[in-house]
Amino acid sequence: MAEVFIAQTVGPAVVLLGSAVVFVPLFRKLGLGSVLGYFAGGLLVGPSVLGIFTEPSTILHVSELGVVMFLFLIGLEMRPHKLWALRAQIFGLGLAQVVVCTALLSGAGMALGLPPVIAFIAGAGFVLSSTAVIMSVLQERGELASRQGQQGVSILLLEDIMIVPLLALVAFLGALSAGGEANGIDAVSVLVAVGAIALVIAAGHWLLDPFFALLARARTTEVLTAGALLVVLGSALLMEVSGLSMAMGAFLAGVMLSGSSYRHQIQTDIEPFKGLLMGLFFLAVGMSLDLGLVVSEWHMILALLALFVVVKAVGIYGVARAFGATNQQALRRVSLFAQGGEFAFVLYSAATSEGVIGTSENAVFSSVVILSMAFTPLVLLAADRLLKDDAVSTEGVEVPDGLRGRVLMIGFGRFGQIASQLLLAQSVKVSLIDNDPDRIREARKFGFKVYYGDGMRLDILRQSGAESADIIMICVDDRRAANRIVELVRENFPAGRLLVRSYDRGHAIALRHAGVDFEVRETFESALAFGGAGLRALGMPPLDVGEVTADIRQRDAERFEAQVQGGLQAGRDKLHVDPRPEPLVAPRGKTESAESGSEP
Repeated sequence: MAEVFIAQTVGPAVVLLGSAVVFVPLFRKLGLGSVLGYFAGGLLVGPSVLGIFTEPSTILHVSELGVVMFLFLIGLEMRPHKLWALRAQIFGLGLAQVVVCTALLSGAGMALGLPPVIAFIAGAGFVLSSTAVIMSVLQERGELASRQGQQGVSILLLEDIMIVPLLALVAFLGALSAGGEANGIDAVSVLVAVGAIALVIAAGHWLLDPFFALLARARTTEVLTAGALLVVLGSALLMEVSGLSMAMGAFLAGVMLSGSSYRHQIQTDIEPFKGLLMGLFFLAVGMSLDLGLVVSEWHMILALLALFVVVKAVGIYGVARAFGATNQQALRRVSLFAQGGEFAFVLYSAATSEGVIGTSENAVFSSVVILSMAFTPLVLLAADRLLKDDAVSTEGVEVPDGLRGRVLMIGFGRFGQIASQLLLAQSVKVSLIDNDPDRIREARKFGFKVYYGDGMRLDILRQSGAESADIIMICVDDRRAANRIVELVRENFPAGRLLVRSYDRGHAIALRHAGVDFEVRETFESALAFGGAGLRALGMPPLDVGEVTADIRQRDAERFEAQVQGGLQAGRDKLHVDPRPEPLVAPRGKTESAESGSEP
């Protein structure tokens, strides 16, 4: 019996892990993304191809915990005040997109001959975009904190909330279709849902920090992990039994824990479970695609897929532009949200149970959603290649034209802003140029006159006064840009002294070989000051700290000059080659472990 149990449990796990290990790296290498790899792996082992798994719905229900934990981790990054600041986007932008797209998709379904009620159910399900897919993409791209990323999160939150009234509406329609009496909204259910939300908020505010403090006293990582899982799954379960979505409960719990001192530990504990279960979710969605149904109903499925994607795209684009998005931003949002999502399965299943739609219609609509989710990585790939960034708006900024100053400073970021203050404080005439209009407009508020120009263009350098400048200071934070500017200045304006901000030790050596008059590594002096502060905090007298700092600076300079004079490996002294950092010499009297380190 034990052998049979092991074979029935371990065997499927090995198959799932094997399909993920094979397909995900392959699809990522092909540039198609990990999500499509999971879909392909699930389709292969599912009932439509190899038939290793015959009940993908069971796996899908378990793997939805991945979405739950994903929303919890997102909630950890959303402080309550930050979420409150998004209220206008959630109930403005999010609600507008849901309402407009639902109306358009319902009309599209009726245009294909579906009865009005069935067309509405099909369209409303397709409106609910995939939280799993979109959040994965935003996180992989590092766009969650951006303005567009926050708007995407706001729309998804509203869609999660909308599943509740949609399920209530399905029950209402089911009662009507059965000839029963529709009693409208159940006041008790509403009170239960509101009470559950209040309970999660209250527990998060008063109980969770003491709870984790108590667990931390055990000094056992497993106990803290178990506590984190208990909070996530408990809040999700509470919301589920209250008629809300598990994802919403997990998100709310994350928000309430976002200010906790244990936030980072909890995030570390939950992350592995989230990753595994998210992968399992995508595998289960791939398994759920019934190829037999797709073949037999391909006319209807393809027609619905094409029409729904196009109509939803039109709705998303129109709402985005109406709320102030640029053309490029609106098209990128279309590429993210034009698919259906996992909540559609919940809505379609409920509609089937209530007798609003039939089993065959449920299967067709679900196949349309699955195919749309599967095509999303391809759509995103095409969008990345075809959509170019909008032209930079230079409204309100001036371009250089015949500037004359003793110093020409190129780049007015955090480094250039500090460096310029010393010169300006001594009434030195400095010509400032930068290629970021937003930065230029911001600098103007503080009294700085910065001109818009790209230092890698010879004509801009001439108009900025490079020919007459005594000193040209290159303060850009892009190593390749700095290298190109150095080449242009050395070839065309050799009379000016050239001071350059270097990226790291290797870059500094390459700049010295290129003949710059002075270079400084962007973090070197601040790092010395930081280390000195550490010694002072340990009780070392300031005079001794100064001597240690001076000694480190001198020995670094000696080693640096030796490297410059001795030369490096072939090709290192060419600016267009990205040099690797050189190892630092170990401080006197210390172990050799520092020898293997490298300076950033």
